[in-house]
Amino acid sequence: MVRRLSTVDPRFAAGFEALLGEKRESDADVDAAAAAIIADVRARGDAAVIEHTRRFDRFDPAEGGLRIPDEALHRAIAACPPATIAALRLAAARIEAFHRMQMPAGIDHVDTAGVRMGAVWRPIAAVGLYVPGGLAAYPSSVLMNAVPAKVAGVGRLVMTVPTPDGKVAPLVLAAAAIAGVDEVYRIGGAQAVAALAYGTAAIRPVDKIVGPGNAYVAAAKRRVFGTVGIDMIAGPSEILVVADAANDPDWIAVDLLSQAEHDTAAQSILFTDDAAFADRVVAAVDTALTGLPREAIARASWERFGAVVVLRDLDEAPALIDRLAPEHLELAVADPEHLCGRIRNAGAVFLGRHTPEAIGDYIAGPNHVLPTARSARFSSGLGVLDFLKRTTFVACDAASLARIGPAAVTLAEAEGLDAHARSIAIRLEAAPASA
Repeated sequence: MVRRLSTVDPRFAAGFEALLGEKRESDADVDAAAAAIIADVRARGDAAVIEHTRRFDRFDPAEGGLRIPDEALHRAIAACPPATIAALRLAAARIEAFHRMQMPAGIDHVDTAGVRMGAVWRPIAAVGLYVPGGLAAYPSSVLMNAVPAKVAGVGRLVMTVPTPDGKVAPLVLAAAAIAGVDEVYRIGGAQAVAALAYGTAAIRPVDKIVGPGNAYVAAAKRRVFGTVGIDMIAGPSEILVVADAANDPDWIAVDLLSQAEHDTAAQSILFTDDAAFADRVVAAVDTALTGLPREAIARASWERFGAVVVLRDLDEAPALIDRLAPEHLELAVADPEHLCGRIRNAGAVFLGRHTPEAIGDYIAGPNHVLPTARSARFSSGLGVLDFLKRTTFVACDAASLARIGPAAVTLAEAEGLDAHARSIAIRLEAAPASA
């Protein structure tokens, strides 16, 4: 049975706190295993990558090479249904258009003291993109990670994708070709992360690694951070749907299952101000589960981690939403804009009854790589800025240095950093003679 909470219940606070603190993925021995694989790849390079791929993916990449040839990517486009390729191209165009609007402008300013200062943005030179290839193939994930990188101007985009039993979904390769990925390697897991971070004979290292993966991938990304940048440590997917009784319960049920079908550790939560409507949604979920191709996964997720919270009224929702800080938030209510304006913490918000979260997964335009596990309290979804670096600059002439330098000398001396102070003062002392 799915867990039920009500804000009128005196035990609600304890129940909601338990919901917040619930751990949805096991990390027993995962970090140690990832660390061992990383150390092995650093020590033995390609040989270690090949050995771990044989072990975990049940095929030998040495036979056909670690890299998937560029021509295979373009052949994949021809091998896929034309309607699906057209949909991928439409999605890529929409994702590109949205992310182009995120490109920041530089700053070049001279202040009243005559000091010139500013900032310039430069793309990261090389980025590694991890694409999952286990339980399902996600060409949409390729687009969501690769297209913003290309918009930012990343010069070398390297993709790794596990190919269990030597098989890779043609749509994933087609998406890589459409997005302009430069190199694709048939490896996954912690060994792929290690190869991207430290490099091997076959795979040159990158500067940042992005993209979702399983617990071993997440542990490996955490381990290599500092050697390379990473986007985030992604956990299991999650959705919170806020719905009033004017909704069709069947619509809300499939919205909840849209995330539950990802993973047995995914989480789907319903907030509603109508207990009878909550009952109808729970019944609709049970009906919708039957015959769902990924029924076993979705059912395990819903029964273990799903929740239904009945509110006194929708005014209670914003404070509770901010505590949950959900990855995906649907506001299927009469006035979603008003409610959204009161919410601080969410990865992405879907406004109104006709905006299911799934539209954002594929075609809307904003990125679907979003903060999970309550990290929307302090982080954002993937975007162009994740593939750019900001460098500031300052330019003083003798006159402007004379205006602001004495204060800098004072602060340096107060911190006991005499060379700092002297490097400014020596120029101030020379200024009259050189004027």
